[in-house]
Amino acid sequence: MLSVHNFDEIRPYRNDEFVSVMSRLLDDPQFNSMLRNLNKGEVELENMKAGLRATTSIEVFQDQFIVPVINQILSLSSEGLSMTGLEELDKNQRYLFISNHRDIILDSALLNVEMHASGFSPTEIAIGSNLLIFPWINDLVRINRSFIVKRNIPVKQMLTSSKLLSQYIRHMITCGSDSIWIAQREGRAKDGNDITQPALLKMLNMSNSDGFFEGFRELKIVPMSISYEIEPCGNEKVAELKKRQIDPNFQKTERDDLLSMVSGLKNQKGRIHIQFGRQITDNALLRIAEEPSMNERMRLLAEQVDAEIYKNYKLFPNNFIAYDLYFNSSKFTSEYTEADKEAFLELTHKRLQLVNEDIEDSMLLWLKMYATPVCNYEKFVLREVGMSDL
Repeated sequence: MLSVHNFDEIRPYRNDEFVSVMSRLLDDPQFNSMLRNLNKGEVELENMKAGLRATTSIEVFQDQFIVPVINQILSLSSEGLSMTGLEELDKNQRYLFISNHRDIILDSALLNVEMHASGFSPTEIAIGSNLLIFPWINDLVRINRSFIVKRNIPVKQMLTSSKLLSQYIRHMITCGSDSIWIAQREGRAKDGNDITQPALLKMLNMSNSDGFFEGFRELKIVPMSISYEIEPCGNEKVAELKKRQIDPNFQKTERDDLLSMVSGLKNQKGRIHIQFGRQITDNALLRIAEEPSMNERMRLLAEQVDAEIYKNYKLFPNNFIAYDLYFNSSKFTSEYTEADKEAFLELTHKRLQLVNEDIEDSMLLWLKMYATPVCNYEKFVLREVGMSDL
């Protein structure tokens, strides 16, 4: 039987490690520079640092420092956050939230702030090691309930690492104290197309010692949709898509990821909505388990997760405007006003000026990014009758 110590290299830090980790952070010049950007002057900065030194637990740290910072970000860069579906969940249960992924930091941070406000325990968050550019980022995320998903390692190590990750997630859901949040794919959706990678489900199944049905049933998978009225880092995503069109082997740098993290926090996001979908049902798992091919089972389960994400993705006027512009249609004119359209076009032109690429091609990528969630929703609606008995 696995001991919790098996997971020391990837798990979040514990309360008994907090003081030493915080001391290390406060000695780090880059962490101090980040704190300085959050405060208006030296007096406020020193007061915050004194408060951090006096803090002795992760719960107090998140309650007194992280939640206020996220709320400040929301007040400065959004029109508010809403969440529905939490009332269908049991506070005494642990779930595996499989979510679409649009912003590096905010997707999971906003979830935890809202769950905290609703009296739920915070979730543990999966974060890729490629984002842990500096030691202080590694320390900061791990005292914020994040566990590490190792990226960019040799194939042989990847197999061992994936199995350990799978064991950790299953251990937390079945024996731990917190739910788990993990993105449906590696990396954010740059083109607005939220697709669950079967490889993610195969990783989850690596720790399954029972059958397909029993193994996925005990994970209590709840698909989750997060929707932003204005795409976080939208112009950066278009720029990256353009570079990949020119060079299919294009690779982002660590600096690119860091800039995306900062931009996602600072850029205007409009309204934001989180919606919990229906937990993957026993009927769905039993139906999928009848397939003889494991690859086909994973594909069908991924589609089931996608369907819940598409159904529950909140479509804003910007999405419908982009659809009509991209497809040169008037199909959704009832979903927005001329003022909405003018505001979206003004936003589009401002953001695309930052791309420094061919404006016409960039415009098509921008519109497609906003229009695709509408296409995915329509695809789900057309299939809903066929899937309703799952």
